[in-house]
Amino acid sequence: MAEIQSPEKPRGGSATDHLANERTFLAWIRTSAAIMGFGFVVVKFALFIRQISVAIDKPQANLAGRGYSTQIGIFLVGVGAFIALYSYLHFLNTKRQLLNGAYKPSSLPALLLTIIIVIIGALLVYNLVPNI
Repeated sequence: MAEIQSPEKPRGGSATDHLANERTFLAWIRTSAAIMGFGFVVVKFALFIRQISVAIDKPQANLAGRGYSTQIGIFLVGVGAFIALYSYLHFLNTKRQLLNGAYKPSSLPALLLTIIIVIIGALLVYNLVPNI
């Protein structure tokens, strides 16, 4: 019996490979935009709380917690911008690997994003717990 050989993938990667790379890139961009948007909301909420405390004539009130919300919000916007830049560089690297026929998957981006989200969550919990 003759062996059936599967056709080799084209060296430049198939269209579905490139489209999957683009979808992944767009998912990372949506994630970065969501993180930046959340950071913006955190900063604006901190400003709102400060204005409320002044409006009720208690500037020393503990409504603003420790006052880290602004820093956390700015950090979130920075993380979102970093993720956008990193995702573009990762997209280009994957595209180059597909074109060369030498794609090597990496779990580093997912690990980095997970660590960043866990740190952000811990910071937010630390900031919110005293207000309960």
